[in-house]
Amino acid sequence: MGTVIRGGRLIDPAHGVDAVADVFIAAGRIAGTGRPPEGFAIERIIDARDRIVCPGLIDLCARLREPGQEHKASIASETRAAAAAGITTLVCPPDTDPVIDEPAVVEWIRRRAKAAGRVRVLALGALTHRLRGERLAEMAALKDAGCVGASDGGRPIVNTLVLRRALEYAATFDLTVFLTPLDPWLGHGVAHEGQVATRMGLPGIPAAAETGILARDLELVREIGVRVHFGRLSCARSAELIARAQAEGLPVTADVAAHQLHLTEVDLAGFDSRCHVLPPLRGSRDRDALRAGLADGSLGALCSDHQPHEPDAKQAPFGDTEPGISGLDTLLGLSLRLVRDGVLPLSAALERLSCGPARILGLDSGHLGVGAPADVCIFDPEAAWPVTAETLCSRGQNSPFLGWELQGRVTCTLLEGEVVHEREVIGPP
Repeated sequence: MGTVIRGGRLIDPAHGVDAVADVFIAAGRIAGTGRPPEGFAIERIIDARDRIVCPGLIDLCARLREPGQEHKASIASETRAAAAAGITTLVCPPDTDPVIDEPAVVEWIRRRAKAAGRVRVLALGALTHRLRGERLAEMAALKDAGCVGASDGGRPIVNTLVLRRALEYAATFDLTVFLTPLDPWLGHGVAHEGQVATRMGLPGIPAAAETGILARDLELVREIGVRVHFGRLSCARSAELIARAQAEGLPVTADVAAHQLHLTEVDLAGFDSRCHVLPPLRGSRDRDALRAGLADGSLGALCSDHQPHEPDAKQAPFGDTEPGISGLDTLLGLSLRLVRDGVLPLSAALERLSCGPARILGLDSGHLGVGAPADVCIFDPEAAWPVTAETLCSRGQNSPFLGWELQGRVTCTLLEGEVVHEREVIGPP
């Protein structure tokens, strides 16, 4: 079936395209843009006038709470929320229950995601057995099973020798390693170590908890040459270390979670547990440095760091609540807010959500070139919407952005040419 997305403003950062143009889709792939390819038969038209048409978003870190935590959320509910947010590819960290350290778990996730049918779910395999940081996981088998990389799953490997062996193993099999820079001994607090935490009587996490481990890991990368991606950076010094390493030619990339670009430690006022995240919200200088790193490209991707929780998980004294934000629904809106704030142009913001993450993953996706998978996000950039419990599609309502008004509403999402989410009627030609 031939589909044409008609009359939208096509923004394809990977190819430098920003123009009003039609997009033609056949057999689940992009058949052409601008003019219909020879012999193209239109069977369906999607009206995209006054809309932006861009590659489907790619989220580098989203917990789906399966397997093992279906009472909190599920692949079905969270992929539905992702599709409604214009996200077509999600990367699932290995800290599931059981841990993704065996091919059977990878296959289980693949089957569940395929059954849901709304979003492509990719898995990261564990670097070590059960993520315990003691002995290496069978990374080669995990890669053969479809894992797009190996990760510490947010549980940093404290034994430097084990980490070195893991990086060497990953390099042997050309695997990208996804690391979380956090010193477990310095990282026992619940808020950024500073005046706000002191005034509130909360145990603090210093920036050194992140930068110390990051510096160690960068030295190992320098020695081994393995590709490493650092996830969810939170402080100015980390952004500086990454930019310097890249300037020196080290094969490293990094991302930042959307909430770190809009919130700071000040938002903890009133002990708002929705702002309890790990790494913690830091100072305004850190936020501004992360914004600058995103703008200059040293931080190459934006992610949601989606962690849906049941209400009970956030209804306790601040220090006893579960860290994490439900971020799928607000990823695009918060990214567009950066554009309105003058942090970076629209094309660059969409690049950090599409072909930027795709490059990190080593995928030929995140763009709308001929032959690419027809993963497409169509959104109204002027449509304002209130962030409320009713407007969030995720089962997780734990968002500190409740009460905010965001602009940019997804009207249609396509995965391999199939409509997986729509807000408007799509009719025949």
